[in-house]
Amino acid sequence: MTDPSLRLPSRLSLSLTSTGAEEAGLDPRLVGLRPSATLAIQERSAQLAQSGVPVVRFGLGQSPFPVPLPVTDALRANAAQKEYLPVRGLPALRVAIARHLWNRHGVGRSSEDVLIAPGTKELMFLLQVVFRGRVVVPTPAWVSYVPQARILGRDVSLLATREEDRFQIDPDALDRLCREGGRAPRVLILNSPSNPTGVAHDRARLAAIADVARAHGMIVLSDEIYGELHFSTSQARHTSIATMYDEGTIVSTGLSKWCGAGGWRLGCFVFPPRLRWLLDAMAVVASETYSATSAPIQHAAVRAFQPDPRIEADLVASRRVLGALVRWACARLRDAGARVVEPDAAFYVFPSFEPLRAQLEARGIHDDVQLAERLLIDEGVAALPGSEFGADPRALHLRLALVDFDGARALTAAAASAGAIDETFLRAWCAPTVHGIERIARFATAS
Repeated sequence: MTDPSLRLPSRLSLSLTSTGAEEAGLDPRLVGLRPSATLAIQERSAQLAQSGVPVVRFGLGQSPFPVPLPVTDALRANAAQKEYLPVRGLPALRVAIARHLWNRHGVGRSSEDVLIAPGTKELMFLLQVVFRGRVVVPTPAWVSYVPQARILGRDVSLLATREEDRFQIDPDALDRLCREGGRAPRVLILNSPSNPTGVAHDRARLAAIADVARAHGMIVLSDEIYGELHFSTSQARHTSIATMYDEGTIVSTGLSKWCGAGGWRLGCFVFPPRLRWLLDAMAVVASETYSATSAPIQHAAVRAFQPDPRIEADLVASRRVLGALVRWACARLRDAGARVVEPDAAFYVFPSFEPLRAQLEARGIHDDVQLAERLLIDEGVAALPGSEFGADPRALHLRLALVDFDGARALTAAAASAGAIDETFLRAWCAPTVHGIERIARFATAS
């Protein structure tokens, strides 16, 4: 493909420029800010599809799997619910979430510790509205953490992680950052399992981070939205830092990833009792902004957070499919010469094409933005440059969301297959994603 209409929108065209903006009344903090990269690439891919150009969509991390039937049935049954619900959330839902955290992950909180909102993204923003301290963001990181802080004028400390550490936080580096910055209040955003890498911090690493956070009185916002999509087959597949630093950890979760309900827009924060003052402050701001989360969605979400063998069966099947797909993709990209850290969960792969730098530079590709643009132009594969997540653009990382397949059909096939999910299964039921990875491999090895 050589059609120039396939080009990714340029950074300049996506940003809020300063020309006349400040004079017209635009807040200076917004100058240069661009729309969320994940949403922008999804919109661009949809536009290309509407114009008849086939694109493999590896941009937006939207679950390919359907919302479990018991949950959609509950939404249908509650479609007539129309009252404004309490700002903090439907009491029955708050009870269900607290029980879910205890039963699944050993995090002991009560319904009074739960705050519901139209998405965890909204809650993260509200947290920074009410919390006056510095925000610590390990990189690479989800694309909205830092822009949210900058919109609000909050100080941000970036804490780089290393590929050789599997992109896990170095506790010593975190300790140095805190010591060098004095006693200012801080909140650490810990995303485990991670977007963009799919890596989950191991138990020992989490314990060491908890020790540092406790020593410095730091709040930890533990973004565990991918926790239910851990590939491990053990019962204790996901580990929350809240089990090690209960007094200072806010757990963030929702319906978007494990329940496949991103568009439903429901998320929650679960606070420790000693941070009730923070919950109370966020609830006050919520009452003056979004008022309450959709009533039908909250009633249906009660069903999602209650134990149900049908929901669990869907989860087991989705983990099997995603685990096999991610492992296959990593192996194929390594065969092509890329360097890949094996993910533990979710549906992301974060390969580096730096080992192929000489060949790529000979083709005019010097950074990850150029790499992503050329992939879209030449191969029809929409991926995001690693620099959108805070990685060094010259490291030539791409963030691939392996979600372009019919999840409903894949789940049905997985449920009918008792054996291991192999390449034959993936080619039959996850074909667009398989073909997209093969296009990337072909592009990377082309002379």
